[in-house]
Amino acid sequence: MTIGKRIRATREAWRPRCSQQRLADELSVARWGKPGFLDRQQVYRWETGRRVPKEWLPFIEQVLHLDLSEDNEAQFADTVTSVMRLGGTDVDRRQFLAASAAVGLAALDLPDAEAVTRRANRPGPAGVGMGEVSAVRTMTTTLGNAASELGGGHARHLAVRYLTMDVKRWLDGRYTEKVGRELFAATSELVHLIGWMARDEGNQGLSQQYHLHSFKLAAEAGENELAATALRGLADQAIDLGHIPTAVRLAEACEQRGRKLANPKALAYYRNTFARACAADGDHTTAAKMLTSAQVAIEHAPARPGQSWASHYSHGRWAHESGMIHAKLGDLTAAEEHLHLALDIHGLDRKRTRAIVLADLGHVQLKRGNTAQALATWNDFLNCADGVQSVRINDGLTNIAARLPGIPDSQAAQELGERIAARE
Repeated sequence: MTIGKRIRATREAWRPRCSQQRLADELSVARWGKPGFLDRQQVYRWETGRRVPKEWLPFIEQVLHLDLSEDNEAQFADTVTSVMRLGGTDVDRRQFLAASAAVGLAALDLPDAEAVTRRANRPGPAGVGMGEVSAVRTMTTTLGNAASELGGGHARHLAVRYLTMDVKRWLDGRYTEKVGRELFAATSELVHLIGWMARDEGNQGLSQQYHLHSFKLAAEAGENELAATALRGLADQAIDLGHIPTAVRLAEACEQRGRKLANPKALAYYRNTFARACAADGDHTTAAKMLTSAQVAIEHAPARPGQSWASHYSHGRWAHESGMIHAKLGDLTAAEEHLHLALDIHGLDRKRTRAIVLADLGHVQLKRGNTAQALATWNDFLNCADGVQSVRINDGLTNIAARLPGIPDSQAAQELGERIAARE
């Protein structure tokens, strides 16, 4: 039996008609000397497996005369311990995990509200302040810049080792609650980056696990923008994997969590994600509404990047994503206009990102019957993709190669086919 089932079975057998509220009151008295510190909802979450009663275990054992010492310790692991186990497995054995819709939906459970306060001010070997938090953010930025330029396959192992060695030591150290929340938030950003890198390598299941932990860390830190960004990553991935109902639910949760933020780039980021999910689900009305709302937000956004992950959502990325949503909705003219906007007006200075846009633009041009333009665009794609390690680049190559046989024979088509063959 799970811990929750054992608590429920013992509660129901403990006293006649013992309610969840009565157990909550008894536990409050045992721990704090008076009722009111715990409610029936918390007991309900324990019994249904939505929460693990880490801090309340001694009092549950005392009140219910129940021995839980034989239960699996893994069930009591907090988010920090869990993500470090994932990182250790990633570094040591490079496990490839299966991707599923259930992993993404797990993010919608309530976060552990006491996670930071439990770790704050506890005995530890290292005193941690804002200097260590700044170090985590600096390393995340540096590693993220390298991955954006050359693909996630280049530096993920470095990011994982930094997480499991340096950052783990600080998370296990001594810090105030204020510093702890900043440290959890900075760790969430690093974990999100590792998830992005894993996805860019093609390891979708591992990416899901990192994004799930990123969400939990952000939610526990009370950082709505970071939490919404992690949900956005899960929703975007669910679309690509074909889990469309899950993608819609995650994208809607992302948009709702970020709805009250003052950051216009974040609003555009989340609403375009919701639009993409709705377009994939065939809900053109909601997709169009979200597209318009995202455009209004990005038009009020400053051109310079901010400090947060969502604040790096550029006008160029917005134009690229909007173009592909328009293509999904069947408006190829608007799609091509937005892709040119991304390339020509707002510019994309990262090799990987620019290459992906060029691959997409070529497909749109081909669908519009502009074969010569498509071939020229795909040649530019090959020039830009040279040296980049990314599953998105590999997918672009595969998609172009699959379409070449359907293009009328020409010198340009032959040369493009030869260039693609030479890369294999």
